[in-house]
Amino acid sequence: MNLWPRGFGWRCGASLVLLAVLTWAAIHQLTQPLWDEPEIVLEIGGKYEDLRRNSSAAFSPPIRGQIWFGIPKVDARLRFVDPQFGFITPAARYFAVGFNNNAVYSLRMSPQIEPLLIDDALKVVLDLQEQWRAKGWVAKGLRNNPTIADTPEWRAYLRKGILHGQSYWQAGEKYQVRVSLGRFKDYRNPTEERYLISLALAKPWIPFDEIEDRYDEPSHFPAPQPK
Repeated sequence: MNLWPRGFGWRCGASLVLLAVLTWAAIHQLTQPLWDEPEIVLEIGGKYEDLRRNSSAAFSPPIRGQIWFGIPKVDARLRFVDPQFGFITPAARYFAVGFNNNAVYSLRMSPQIEPLLIDDALKVVLDLQEQWRAKGWVAKGLRNNPTIADTPEWRAYLRKGILHGQSYWQAGEKYQVRVSLGRFKDYRNPTEERYLISLALAKPWIPFDEIEDRYDEPSHFPAPQPK
């Protein structure tokens, strides 16, 4: 006789649980960019402790008195802090910050979560180059390392997998960045052409203004030059 109330109570309880789950899923969907995109706030010459304090991504602790590399504990995008030359990258899985006695001096990262298809990889690289160009960075070493472009020539060059395409950019006398793009054998997608991006950032380490007029040996696999 009392099966209906008991069954009704079970169904009511299940409905409330389902409603709670759906509500949580909807809230999570609306706030996902805030929850799922941790950010690393980096300043060359800044304090490593400030990087850890200002970033929403947890970072490995410093080792005082040592030259060392800090690594984030989660995938995170970079926000490079500078009043004029700042820029932002997509989320990254490989991310290493060099510091010496609590002072940040370098960054090495791959601005992607996994190896990308060529369309997606080029989109990331071109977006970074556009950010740098818009912020006043200047492309350097163009004779041997022209800026990467989405052209049939560049796609054919990268598809060979012999050399990476790479371009150098400089922000006055303050910073230099190198971005590289190359084919990558992804064991999880063995039948697909996947590509890996790498980015290095530090104070200028190649004196392009001094060496660009010197004689350079021609490359056996020259990168495509702009038309």
